[in-house]
Parts: sequence; structure tokens; C-alpha cells
Amino acid sequence: MTDITSFQFQSVDKNVSKMDVARLRLIWAIALFSLGFMVLIGRTLELGLADPVGAVRKTVATKSGRTVIAPVQMARADIVDRNGEILATNLETSSLAVDATMIKDPKGLARKLAEIIPDVPLATFEKRLSSGKKFVWLKRKLSPAQKWKVNALGEVGLKFEREEERIYPHGRLAAHVLGYVDVDGNGLAGLEHYFDDEMKAGSSQVDIGDRTLRTSLDIRVQFALADELSAAMRAHSAVGGAGLVMDVKSGEVIAMVSLPDYDPNDIRGISKEALFNRATKGVYELGSTFKTFTFAAALDEGVVTLNDGYDATKPLRISRFLIQDDHPKARYLSVPEIFTYSSNIGTAQMALDLGTERQQEFLNNIGLLQPAPIEITEVGAPMYPTNWRKVSTMTISYGHGIAVSPLQLATGISAMVNGGRLIPATLIHQTDGVREGKQVIKPSTSRQIRQLLRMVVKKGTGSKASAIGYRVGGKTGTAEKAAAGGYNEKLLISSFVGAFPMDDPQYVVFALLDEPKGIKETHGFRGGGWTAAPVVKNVILRASPILGIAPKEEDEGLYRQIAMKIHDDKKR
Repeated sequence: MTDITSFQFQSVDKNVSKMDVARLRLIWAIALFSLGFMVLIGRTLELGLADPVGAVRKTVATKSGRTVIAPVQMARADIVDRNGEILATNLETSSLAVDATMIKDPKGLARKLAEIIPDVPLATFEKRLSSGKKFVWLKRKLSPAQKWKVNALGEVGLKFEREEERIYPHGRLAAHVLGYVDVDGNGLAGLEHYFDDEMKAGSSQVDIGDRTLRTSLDIRVQFALADELSAAMRAHSAVGGAGLVMDVKSGEVIAMVSLPDYDPNDIRGISKEALFNRATKGVYELGSTFKTFTFAAALDEGVVTLNDGYDATKPLRISRFLIQDDHPKARYLSVPEIFTYSSNIGTAQMALDLGTERQQEFLNNIGLLQPAPIEITEVGAPMYPTNWRKVSTMTISYGHGIAVSPLQLATGISAMVNGGRLIPATLIHQTDGVREGKQVIKPSTSRQIRQLLRMVVKKGTGSKASAIGYRVGGKTGTAEKAAAGGYNEKLLISSFVGAFPMDDPQYVVFALLDEPKGIKETHGFRGGGWTAAPVVKNVILRASPILGIAPKEEDEGLYRQIAMKIHDDKKR
């Protein structure tokens, strides 16, 4: 006979076993559900954190011998300014294609697409939709709104192809430096073209670092220069303009502007005039700014000293040419006075004493007789006489008969004020901030040139470039534009090149206006001292706080030697 107590315990054990099994199944179900949920979360995070360009993966071997899965970047590298501000980047977009063999009503679909994408002609849509081809592009780089509307049509033959679009967040600002790309992402101008191979993923060319091209530009200074140059162009109804800000110790171009400009985000219908880079490709006769080089060569060679001078009583006649001063003093002028008052007569005589051979050698040595080396392809070749005669020596001494780019001039002036070192210009950020250069004049000559440039602003033709507290020095330049059979005196190239602070120069600032008109505020004058010098002044006042240069009082003793050699015209 079975013990009833034993039976009861057996029943309880069976019930407990069934409950454990049910509980175990529930736990397993929860665990599997949680695992699946975690997989989904992980995949979502992976997609969210993945490279925005949808990087694909490839197996690579490391130096340690391990094999890892590494991303392969598919986007074009970013371009940033010296502070990391994005100047050019890629955004994902969609392009529209069609399998025309699947389209039953090409004309009807063409009408619908033409309403959504009005910049493509209806006839173009009809032709492509009726082509019978398996793959035909209908429109590259759709906007999000266009993609949504096309998708809403529900047409199975339409296909969206993932692509990338090059975006320039600052628009036309720095357009001539950055350049632009075509619809397939190939660089066609500026840095985009020069570094095209390096900018593309998987390039075997020079490594540009962390997939970012860091330029020398400071977009804040770029804006200040563009703004001031644009304002001057409008005020003087000029047809064009160019400007530069350059670090004299590293050769870095902090800002470069050419006007008119363009928006690299949309290059359709852009004129050749707007695409032309006046700062690097344009070559101009830059007038009296060239006197800086004549004086530097003569002082460095010992041809003259600051105690010498020349008779500027009357114009010089050589053959059929007459060399005269715009604002003649009609007297003997000391060397400092010739520079300060910008005397063509005195400078031409100095050039004759220097001699043609030494003049050519000096100009070649500072890079003015060959195209400027810089990281864009839009670079102009200088123009000068193949037959460098005596009259050429005289006129080139004050900037007539030779044409160079604004970039070349700024680079040369930088060498004149930085202690005499010629440092090639660059658009790429230099991490150490200083570059070695070729010594082209003695440091003592450079100091004299700084004194002369400062006196031009304090007492001479460049007074309107004076920015109080920043010890600006500089030189005006005004030249008639070349025309058939000679020059057109009604059309001027007016410029000013300045450097600051002159006791320890850090930057050169250059401004040029093409065909400026005289206005009431300039008393009808159109020269560089009236039109371009104020641009340089305003840029210095706006850029100096950005560049970390504080205003301070000037040590007058630095310039007393020059000032004593300059006569006070009021006493005469």
C-alpha cells in the first residue's frame, strides 16, 4: 500500500518541475529578445556614428602583424582655414537616374518631373525617358525636397544614386583661393585643382594629414579684406580689385581677394572676368611701389647712402621719352625725400647709377622676373622688355615697363622689411610660423627701407594709410593702363602696399583698384594714395585685433635719422 505522504511529495515535485521549465523558457525568450534588441541598437549606433560618406571597409595588416578592418574614406578631403574653420566639405546627396525599359508613359512622367525639377527642360526628360536604356542620368545632385517629391511619384523605373556634393559654407568668400569642382568632384581651379590627387581618397600622392587640408587663410581677416576692397570698388566705380595680407616671416597668405568674384557652390554662367584671379594671375604695372626695390638695390650695393641726393629741378629727357614727377618739388632732393615724395626724376637717376645689369640681377633675385611659386595653378608670368635698354632701366625703376602680379609684389616687399629674407608665398598653414628664406639684402638695408616706408606714411604720399598705434609704413603706386600704341591716361591701376608694425614688421597688406574714378571725397584724385591707401588702413585696423597685434606708441628715435633729411616745404 502506497504511503499517502510519499504520494503527496511526488505530486509537489512534479508541479515544481513544470514551473521551473516554464520559468526557464520565459527567461530564454527574454534573453533572446534582449539580444536581438541589443543587436538592433548596436547596428543603429554603427550607422549613426559611421563616416557620413558611407565608408566601405577593407582588410589591412598593421606593423604589429595584426589584421584589422580599416575604413576607406570615399569623400574628398575637407579644406579648413588656419583655425580649423571649414571652408570646403562634402555632404551626401542623391542623384536621379532611370531604367528607361521600365517606363510605360515617358511623356507623362516627363511632365511630372519637369514640374519638380524645372531647371531641366521637358524635352530632355522626354528624350532620356524614351531612350530604352537600362541606365540614364536624369538629374545630378537633387535637393532633399526634390528627392521627396520624385519618390512620392512611386515610379519603379526611377532610381536614386547616392553621391556627394562639394559645399563651400562661406560662399564667394575666398573663392579664388579654394577654387571649385565639377559634378564628379574633380578639382578645376584653386587649391581644389592643385591638390586634386591628394584630396581624393586612396591617393598615392602626398599625404595631407588627417584628411583635412589646413590653409594659411584666416577667414576673419579674409572677410575684412574683401569687405573693405568691395566698399572701395563701389565708392570709386572701379572695374576690379585685388588684395593680400601676408605674414612676412612665414610667407603665409592670411587673406587673398580678387574682385569680381563668384560663388563656387554654383558656377553656372559665371563670367571669365569673375573667374580670373587678379591677385595671382593678373600682372600689372604697379607704379611707384617698385621704387622700394630700386632704393633697396642701390642702398645695398652702396651706390647711394641716405646722405646723398639728386637734382630733381626739371624733367629728364631721354630719346623721345620725358620723365617727370606728378607733384614736382623742382629742386635738389635728398635720397629720403626722393622716396617720401615719390620722385620719378630722382629714382631714374639712381637706377642709372645702379646700372642695368645690377637692376636685372636684383629683380630676378627677388622673384619678379619669373612666375610666383604658390599652391594654385592660376599664376601669371611677369612682363618686361626683352631688349632692356637704358630707358627701360630708368622707367622700370619706378614701376613702368614691367608688369608683375600683386602676389609677387607682396612677396618682394615682405623680403624688404623682414630683415632681407625672400620667403616664397604659401597658402598652406605653417605650424612653426617661421620659414627660412634666401638672404637678398643685408639686415641693415632692410632697416633703412623700413624707415623710408614709414616716412612715406608719416610725411609723404601714403598718409591716408596711417592707422594710429600700428606704425604703418608703405608705398603708393599709380600707373596708366597699357593701350594700343602706348598708355591710356584716363585708365589707372592704383595701388598701395603697406607693412606693419614697422619697428618689427609682421604683415604686409596690399590693395589694388582697377580703373578707379575720382570722387568728391578724394577731390577728384584717383591715385593709389587716395583710393587704395585707405583700404590698407581699414584692413589693418580691423585685422590687427584678430591677429593679436595691440596698438602702442611709436619710438620716434627709429625715424629721426630719416626725418632730419627731409626738408619742411613750409619753410621754403
